[in-house]
Amino acid sequence: MAEVLMPKATAVWLCDNTTLTFQQIAEFVGLHELEVQAIADGEVAPGMQGLDPLVAGQLTLEEIRRCEADGAARLDLAKSDIPRPDARPRGARYTPVSKRQDKPDAIEWILRNYPEVQDASIGRLLGTTKPTINAIRDRTHWNSANLRPRSPVELGLCSISELEAIVVKARQANARAEERARKKAGKSAKEEKVIEAHPEAGMEVAGDRPAGAPPATPNPYPFLPGGDTGSSS
Repeated sequence: MAEVLMPKATAVWLCDNTTLTFQQIAEFVGLHELEVQAIADGEVAPGMQGLDPLVAGQLTLEEIRRCEADGAARLDLAKSDIPRPDARPRGARYTPVSKRQDKPDAIEWILRNYPEVQDASIGRLLGTTKPTINAIRDRTHWNSANLRPRSPVELGLCSISELEAIVVKARQANARAEERARKKAGKSAKEEKVIEAHPEAGMEVAGDRPAGAPPATPNPYPFLPGGDTGSSS
């Protein structure tokens, strides 16, 4: 089934330029009706540039007018004569020669807008290498002076769903790491409080006796041969 290109950006444009209902827009772009309402209120995707579905060939003006006149009508995605590429879930990503020169711009854009994304994810998304990513990050790339950060979606290097997937994955990984760090910090603080309340719990008893072992019982018969077990001859 065909999907709308850049759903949120398309929803922004439809909210700003049409009188379609939130439900009509939500069903067309594949978002929840409340999310579309939040977009219209500026609570979600504030400042996002809207994508004109007329220019993108996803809708016709007649289709918009038809649904504006009937709130129960549903928008139908315009049919395109351009064949859609087949999905390639596995294997290395192929980038056309004409678009390879745009990769550094896309890498710069991701590093600037989503620094939490791992280099490995960027490499898989754009079909690039870690040395190239590091060179762009460190400003040692041979063409650093001419780089123009541009979205890989607009450059046609990936889909919006692929970009959102790696961003969500990176944020979830960061959240898990922060949660582990908080638990570790809380455990350390608890141990410090226990030691402060019971200093003997954190001190090793002098001698050969390991820390935490019960104190040695004094020998009641030290005068007997071999009876002084607490000392060595």
